[in-house]
Amino acid sequence: MSFSPDILHKLEQLQAKYDALGQDLGSYLEGLLQADFLPYWDYVQLDVLLNLQKPRTAFEDEKIFILYHQITELYFKLCLNELAQLCRPEDHPSAATVQAQEVLMRVERVNRYFDALALSFSIMTDGMDPEQFLKFRMALLPASGFQSAQYREIEMHCTELNQLVHRDFRDRIQPDADIETLYAHIYWKQGAMELQSGKKTLTLTQFEAKYDKTLQARAHQLRGHTLASLWHRWSTGSTEPSPTLQALAQALRILDHRVNVDWPLAHYRTAVRYLQRPTQDIAATGGTNWQQYLPPRMQLRIFFPWLWTESQIESWGKKDLLRDEPSPAS
Repeated sequence: MSFSPDILHKLEQLQAKYDALGQDLGSYLEGLLQADFLPYWDYVQLDVLLNLQKPRTAFEDEKIFILYHQITELYFKLCLNELAQLCRPEDHPSAATVQAQEVLMRVERVNRYFDALALSFSIMTDGMDPEQFLKFRMALLPASGFQSAQYREIEMHCTELNQLVHRDFRDRIQPDADIETLYAHIYWKQGAMELQSGKKTLTLTQFEAKYDKTLQARAHQLRGHTLASLWHRWSTGSTEPSPTLQALAQALRILDHRVNVDWPLAHYRTAVRYLQRPTQDIAATGGTNWQQYLPPRMQLRIFFPWLWTESQIESWGKKDLLRDEPSPAS
């Protein structure tokens, strides 16, 4: 039996690869000969994945609730996979080689992930029986989607920490304040206070105990290396934005709107459907003040404010700004 030139060429490439590593190619070929073929269900760990749902009640719709939140976290992981390749410290081998075109490509990927999430949220809004939801949710206390650390990391990759400070403190704290000061006044901490006492909810204290050190360390790593920083690096001194920068500006605006308007609004509409009552609203499972925490117009959280006009910022969360007037960078 003779080998084709293509197969011989690949064998030569393999020989060179393993020689450079001081490894015996023959041993690896023997291992390949003995190995089983990889089936789909093993590659994606299907049996594990389908057994990760552990309902706490007998209500069937609780499975929907669990599965959708797990799907959401997987999409968040996809987002961070893209953002982490862009927001790297200067001493990282690939940091200096990141170009605007690559940033555009990866930001557009993240936008597609959030498009899918926003479009799918009717699964939560309309896809569960309200009576079942109001019963099984009581078995979840104090767990809350508020406790998604991946979502917090997405925010921290997108913009500098001063843009995530609660709006009540933005005028009092300098943008160049130390990370600890900025983090202590980050918006989500204000959104998880008990409605009556003003004290931290158990949801927040649990989250802080598990993630505060990790998130503060991430904030230090990302300072000066966020998407916002990348934009400033390329746009500074540019009087006539290139087509790539124009496209990137629009992609960043879409990302800003998807994460800070569309996504929280989807949650708000769902909370209104299940929790709002004529006399007294039902509290969220984590005790968070969802009436103040979720509406974008209340938080006025914007990753890239310089890419929006003053009138757009004044209308933040009230209408679809992506269909509105052009941005300052257009």
